[in-house]
Amino acid sequence: MTKTSRSRRVLLGASLVAIGALLTACSGGGGAQPTPSATGGGLPTTPTQLTFVGYGGTGQDGQIKAWQQPYTAANPNVTFLNTSPAAVATVKAQVDAGNVQWDVVNVAPYAAAQNCGTLFEKLKVPKLDAKDYPKGTIGDCYVGNFTNAPLLSYNTADFPDPSKAPKTVADFFDTKKFPGKRGVVADLQDGMMEYPLLADGVKPDKLYPLNVDKALAKWDTIKSDTIFAPNVGVLQQDVANNQVSMFILVSSRQLALLDAGVKLQPVWDVSVAAMNAFAVPKGDTKLAVAEDFIQAAVQPGPSAKIAELDGVAPINLHSKPNLSAHAQAVNPFGSENTGKTVTQDVEWYAKNNNTATAKLNLWLNG
Repeated sequence: MTKTSRSRRVLLGASLVAIGALLTACSGGGGAQPTPSATGGGLPTTPTQLTFVGYGGTGQDGQIKAWQQPYTAANPNVTFLNTSPAAVATVKAQVDAGNVQWDVVNVAPYAAAQNCGTLFEKLKVPKLDAKDYPKGTIGDCYVGNFTNAPLLSYNTADFPDPSKAPKTVADFFDTKKFPGKRGVVADLQDGMMEYPLLADGVKPDKLYPLNVDKALAKWDTIKSDTIFAPNVGVLQQDVANNQVSMFILVSSRQLALLDAGVKLQPVWDVSVAAMNAFAVPKGDTKLAVAEDFIQAAVQPGPSAKIAELDGVAPINLHSKPNLSAHAQAVNPFGSENTGKTVTQDVEWYAKNNNTATAKLNLWLNG
């Protein structure tokens, strides 16, 4: 590890620091082979199809390869039907109608915690040991599956001289010094509240409780210069088509862009990290199979594989991913990051998600 990496200040809990250490230490070594099933196979004994709901695109392609294919190889009776997007509103509609069609859903942990026992099932995952995962990974109604980071980055074609390129979060909100369109996903999970507050001078360790009104006031200063994308896929395409000069986009999609030849550069000032999770809709008739799949997906092998394919941080502390050069370039827990990283507060979002979302939507439509 370089001197710069050793001196890097990371404002995360000890568990997420451990993720960073594992990623940095193991990025050059051989990737672990997936451990397909937490049960060793044999569950279930009759043909079963799980409907898996993700966010689409290259990220879900990676989830099919890292999680689903190894599980089916170990449990031939289980196959998967994939769909997207993973909208909590759709879960609610299915539950309210008593017609649950989805079995395993990718969600923000706070969404599952907020709706635990009402929209999402309480999970039984006895084969998972809490010490193998960062604190907060295993909730009553969710199991974390990776840590992603909505990174602030810029198009190097628009800022070809590194000495004159953006270097801080505040630069994102300075369209006079750094002209060009901005892009962000209009979703709380994608750093919409944290980044404007950081740009406005709030210290990373003082972010929570979030001041939503202050964050939106900061967005007001560049609202006319910003594309508020409805989802990560749309923003990914905007970046690929040179529609934005600076953007806040999850590291997994930035990896896909780099792999496609798009030239971009993260701004290593203060980065925001967010845990993603599995949840099962309330009333799902295949709960036991869904739980077994979830337990298998967060074993060291599959956890390492999703990190390699999607450019995310593995959730299992024993994972040893073999990261590509592009994955390392957008890894907020590796040596490339010479700044700080702060993780979203799941508890705050679980309590305040509805209110904050309502304010955001009102502001977007105002």
